[in-house]
Amino acid sequence: MSNVPHIVTSVLSGLTATVEAALGGIALTVVLSLVAGLALLSPSRLVRGIARVYVEIFRGTSEVVQLFWLFFVLPVLVGFQLVPLFAGIMVLGLNHGAYGAEVVRGAVRSVPKAQYEGAIALNLSPAQRMFRVLLPQAFVEMLPPFNNLFIQLLKSTALLSFISAGEIAEQGELLRPVFGADLGWIYATELVLYLLLAILITIGMRALERSAARRLGRTPPARAKVFASAGGAG
Repeated sequence: MSNVPHIVTSVLSGLTATVEAALGGIALTVVLSLVAGLALLSPSRLVRGIARVYVEIFRGTSEVVQLFWLFFVLPVLVGFQLVPLFAGIMVLGLNHGAYGAEVVRGAVRSVPKAQYEGAIALNLSPAQRMFRVLLPQAFVEMLPPFNNLFIQLLKSTALLSFISAGEIAEQGELLRPVFGADLGWIYATELVLYLLLAILITIGMRALERSAARRLGRTPPARAKVFASAGGAG
């Protein structure tokens, strides 16, 4: 027990890097999801093809291999080394953005056809139809799957320990050689930190979901247990 305060403090020292990686990855995921998701709906076969190649490559290959390619192989090809945290954010965003693209595509497709036809009847341009009619309604449908996707991204930040990004998982692993008898405390501390961060993401996304529903004049979804939502992303 005498080692517990030191263990907790050491693992907590990786919290900043974990939060930075998660927030950076989420921001990049949102951008790539929207760009690639809308590209998948493009009338241009070339644009759809490029988006599909991106989605399938990053959905169909290992996130660990992607991380190693970006951090170890790319420097050999281009001649400069990426900062570990930046490389991690890039991989997190690229990987989860591929999954998010399908969320965006499916959400836009789920908007009732009558809404699309009404926008045409109002003589709105394709861009106006998308950004003023379809996307605002699809946005509400995107939020629950994006909640799960962001929690999965948070958990994937542990992979950054392979490239020494200084996050929670790496700080815990650095303690193993010295505090091998206290592995239970090391991993329990990590579990609690990841759980708390996942709950914060869920609370934020649920609030955003209720706000978006009210803006569209819909009844906000009933409040569910945060723990159930956070656990559903596993």
